[in-house]
Amino acid sequence: MKIKIESEKIIKAIRKLEGVEMVLENPADAKEALQLILRKTELFKQSETGRLKDVIVTSFQEYKTSAVDYKMVFLLEFLFEPDVLPEMKVSFIKDLQEFFNKL
Repeated sequence: MKIKIESEKIIKAIRKLEGVEMVLENPADAKEALQLILRKTELFKQSETGRLKDVIVTSFQEYKTSAVDYKMVFLLEFLFEPDVLPEMKVSFIKDLQEFFNKL
């Protein structure tokens, strides 16, 4: 299952949780930040229940109005254990999206 998250939302979450202004230049930076977020919130406990194996992070630029006006967006692909029910996957991802939307 995949979702996309704007870099600004990840940066805002790290600022709120750690008090640090993080710079996300690439998918490795975003993955590190996401690992911090999962560890610092209750979401990590839920991922243990859902047996989240890994998160693959890729990036792309989303152009709103012109080639100059763009946002860095990260595509997060969640890899779960094979026997995890789809409902558990959706529940974890929904909770993560709600966390970012509350910021």
